[in-house]
Amino acid sequence: MNEITNIPNHIAIIQDGNRRYAKIQGQNTSYGHRKGAQTSDEVLEWAQEIGIRNITLYSFSTENFNRPDTELNELFSLFIEKFKSIKTDTRVHSNEIRLQVVGDRSLIPEDMLKTIEEAEEATKDYAQFHLNIALAYGGRNEIVRAVKEILQDLRQNKITPDMITTDLLDNKIRGDLHLPPVDLIIRTGNEKRTSNFLPWFANGYKSAVYFCAPYWPLFRKIDLLRGIRVYDERVKSGYFP
Repeated sequence: MNEITNIPNHIAIIQDGNRRYAKIQGQNTSYGHRKGAQTSDEVLEWAQEIGIRNITLYSFSTENFNRPDTELNELFSLFIEKFKSIKTDTRVHSNEIRLQVVGDRSLIPEDMLKTIEEAEEATKDYAQFHLNIALAYGGRNEIVRAVKEILQDLRQNKITPDMITTDLLDNKIRGDLHLPPVDLIIRTGNEKRTSNFLPWFANGYKSAVYFCAPYWPLFRKIDLLRGIRVYDERVKSGYFP
């Protein structure tokens, strides 16, 4: 097997299969989500070992708000617990990991948003690694919100129509976030679709995609390496630099 020589700078992961994993284990959905959160912690450690500097995890989409209230409450409690732990996690501070949340903050419950902002503030000066959590996120929603901002700027005469370019839209979508182009999308759970995930940063830059069978709680380091190999082979074949 050829050695991997090209490591992606930014990997975005669709963490699919927590609920199906819980079902086959005879457990409730909360069990699956907590096991998935453990996998997320492990993946971050593997990424640092390998040298991947940017990871974005698709943790909760705008469509997920349609789930039962019981499941939503369990998920929100888990999110708050994990964001609170960021402030005291020695791994975060020793490895200088900056946390950012990507998504529509107007949809996030107030108590969770407060915890998020505190975690972001605690890591704002770090730049060695970047962990982005896509929360209340929808790719099309992201683009629509950016277009609305541009229209507002037009109405206020801050810009003229000829100033509307891909660079302007990119700046509006990106905002203050550190979000480089996505090199590789990984989706677990044997689903072969990208589900409206980071379309501007992934599809627009022709990122590699790796679909794998394990449910997210069963995702292993070898699965991550197989995804990286897909990216490596694509670079070597000349599809992108």
